[in-house]
Amino acid sequence: MKAHAVEANADGLIGPTHSYAGLSPGNLASSLNKGEASNPRAAVLQGLDKMKRLADLGLPQYVLPPHERPDIAFLRSLGFTGIDARVLEQAWKDAPSFAAAACSASPMWAANAATVTPSADSADGRVHFTPANLVTNLHRSLEHRQTQAALNALFPDPTRFAIHDALPPVAHLADEGAANHVRLCAEHGQPGVNLLVWGREAYEPWSGPYPARQTREASEAIARRHGASGAVLARQSRAAIAGGTFHNDVVCVGALDTLFHHDLAFEDTAGTHAAIRAAATGFDPIFVEVSSADLSLADAISSYLFNSMLVSLPGEDRLTLICPTETRDNARSHAVAQGLTASNGPIGRVEYVDVRQSMRNGGGPACLRLRVVLTEAEQAATNPSMRLTDTLHARLSQWGNTHYRDTLTPADLADPALLDESRRALDELTGILSLGSGFYPFQRT
Repeated sequence: MKAHAVEANADGLIGPTHSYAGLSPGNLASSLNKGEASNPRAAVLQGLDKMKRLADLGLPQYVLPPHERPDIAFLRSLGFTGIDARVLEQAWKDAPSFAAAACSASPMWAANAATVTPSADSADGRVHFTPANLVTNLHRSLEHRQTQAALNALFPDPTRFAIHDALPPVAHLADEGAANHVRLCAEHGQPGVNLLVWGREAYEPWSGPYPARQTREASEAIARRHGASGAVLARQSRAAIAGGTFHNDVVCVGALDTLFHHDLAFEDTAGTHAAIRAAATGFDPIFVEVSSADLSLADAISSYLFNSMLVSLPGEDRLTLICPTETRDNARSHAVAQGLTASNGPIGRVEYVDVRQSMRNGGGPACLRLRVVLTEAEQAATNPSMRLTDTLHARLSQWGNTHYRDTLTPADLADPALLDESRRALDELTGILSLGSGFYPFQRT
């Protein structure tokens, strides 16, 4: 008899260096808005308000701290020396591309933080996490060690949680985390199907305009180390990758027994459906497929209809789709969303959230969160200071208003004052979230 469980969300708190530096090939929004001024203060408040919206709807909501940026330790590893301000100054002068990577606030997108296997599916009955190595992009490859520290802070009990090292950071094992993972089940506490979507094989030549970021071998390795039951591997559509679908969660999302996806999500849609059906135990999967005739791939990407959060709310029989306001503003995606609720299908409600600052960098509501299925006992074993309450939301909102700039251009990232501002903010955050002494590298020197 499996314990009752719910799907919690752990969102990345957007960092003070949130900017539009255009560092991610294949992410069309990131490229389109490169060089524009961002608003870090608005970004962090939008993210916090989205978290509160989910908490108010009755779902457990946790906060993952931003990483230390600029990453001075990374720049020092490249041979820059002197006091930290001098390191930053010389890096921007002599190696601006590396300096930009060191300043990226990309850890905000927690869907790439890790792949998670709940205790109902793991061989040893613990919740398993593998931080993503994110080796396809330099700025993201800097994240996994600090992500691991954040997961250890949030899930500190090793008898209930197993937090692994990232896979070896090589192209053959390129791993992008939960952005390429969907879990389907009858109930969250029951064994489910873990759909792991990959874009290329480790030794496969790749000639597409954009990189295929996830390897099959990485997905297989994670399933093995987690002891994940019900694992199904499916290939991401080559056409979708070429069109700008850098992660599968841009064209696919699922919850409970329902998989909601675009018809270009998978290379072999019929085969993927058949494999999921064969792996499902105790439930019949429901596939809600949107055709290219109803919503082109370009509209799916610009509106981020599928990068929405599909959630099961307490006391409701049908699922709720939580979309960015860009979905509502696109006539075609809005029509698809309204059609879902008008049907007798599994999705009964659509709500909209404003995460425009994140969207302009190519990250919708689903990008900002890591889903973690937890039993009541597992929830009780988490760090209570990292669980969002009304009080914590108010305190973090005040913190963001105090420490974040309201305008930031990529050129501003070279300002030594921003380094000091960011560190003051993170130093205070360490206490707010009870992260322990020396959580950030600058606190250990």
